Amino acid sequence: MPLEPVRDIYSVSRLVRESRAILEQSFPLLWVSGEISNLARPASGHIYFTLKDPAAQVRCALFRMQRLRLRFQPQNGQQVVIRARVSLYEARGEFQLIAEHMEPAGEGALRLAFEQLKARLDAEGLFASEHKRPLPALPRQIGLITSPSEAAVRDLLTVLRRRFPAIPVVIYPVSVQGGEAARQIVRILQLANRRAECDLLILSRGGGSLEDLQPFNDEAVARAIHASEIPVITGIGHEIDFTIADYAADLRAPTPSAAAERAVPDQRAWRSRLGELRRLMRQRLGEGLRRRWLRLDNLRTRLARQAPGRRLQQRSQRLDELSQRLRQAQAYRLLRLRGQLAGLETRLERQSPGQRLGQLRHRAQGLGERLGRGMGERLARQRRRLGQLARDLQTLSPLHTLERGYAIVSRLPDDKILHVASEVRPGDRARVRLARGQLLCRVEETRD
Repeated sequence: MPLEPVRDIYSVSRLVRESRAILEQSFPLLWVSGEISNLARPASGHIYFTLKDPAAQVRCALFRMQRLRLRFQPQNGQQVVIRARVSLYEARGEFQLIAEHMEPAGEGALRLAFEQLKARLDAEGLFASEHKRPLPALPRQIGLITSPSEAAVRDLLTVLRRRFPAIPVVIYPVSVQGGEAARQIVRILQLANRRAECDLLILSRGGGSLEDLQPFNDEAVARAIHASEIPVITGIGHEIDFTIADYAADLRAPTPSAAAERAVPDQRAWRSRLGELRRLMRQRLGEGLRRRWLRLDNLRTRLARQAPGRRLQQRSQRLDELSQRLRQAQAYRLLRLRGQLAGLETRLERQSPGQRLGQLRHRAQGLGERLGRGMGERLARQRRRLGQLARDLQTLSPLHTLERGYAIVSRLPDDKILHVASEVRPGDRARVRLARGQLLCRVEETRD
């Protein structure tokens, strides 16, 4: 009678676990596009959603650390592209994708085109610092190239009026979004250079998505900025937004308001400086006039003193004055010496050796007590710290783990620590480290 073959019966967990391993090993990192649905944001900070197209759908998970790197908030119904690895959620036996990165659909191609154009124009020297034009310290007139309907225009004009309202502003209206925007910007840049009514141009628009900022990533716009004879400041989007126009401009500001602040000086600082210069000018003019009047008076006095009789009178008067000053100086010196003598006597009394020795003895006693208390407290703290470190060292020591019956297994000859059975094959040699001693073994069979 033939023997019945031995059946290899899988448990559900084993089947799901091995299926997951096969899936994860068979697929590399994938780029997958689709529409978000069933979006869930639990308190853990992870994101769970379904990615679908008209014919199929798949469950996806985006964990918290990867979610914090996103530059947008995913929404239901949004078309996205994710970079993910294929996996299987063992608890439900459910096929899923683990997302490593997510971006709105279309941004990937736009970003690639942006980087390629940036590299090409940079290689041509279009962004070189030696081509940057210096900005005027006090512009005669500023040209603002933007859409009049932009909310950022009001902020920009408000900043210009606040900082230096005396500088006039000319607005060159253009569209800052859509297919015609780039051509309009190029045409207005050329028009502003032909009219030459401004000595500084500001190219700006408010924030938006990468698609919204595409007119400012146009090659023709970058070349028009580079060819402009008038310096150009860009204030496009938010601080994190960079466009090709920013690299080609003479100065890139992080926002439209920041562009206005860098375009004009602060009137308060200028007024303060002008007031200081006016004060210095008046002071120096006054000093010059006073010196000349004094010189004139001195010349008149010298002329009057040239008569012999008057000079003799002056010498006699001077002699009397000097005699009086000498008597006053002697009396004052005597009084001062007496005061110094009294002060020296007082200092000598305070510096008596017995009194000084008592003070030093009292101070030494206080310092000794403080030293004893400080050394005791420090020694106690160090003992407590040493005990805690010893307990922490004992807890973290791998030898402590080995003492409980565990072992460390490494593959030979590279001595790599093994974590899963699939890292060795039958016939491989292995080293087993015990709490005391080690074993050299050969693998007969591996089991997951």
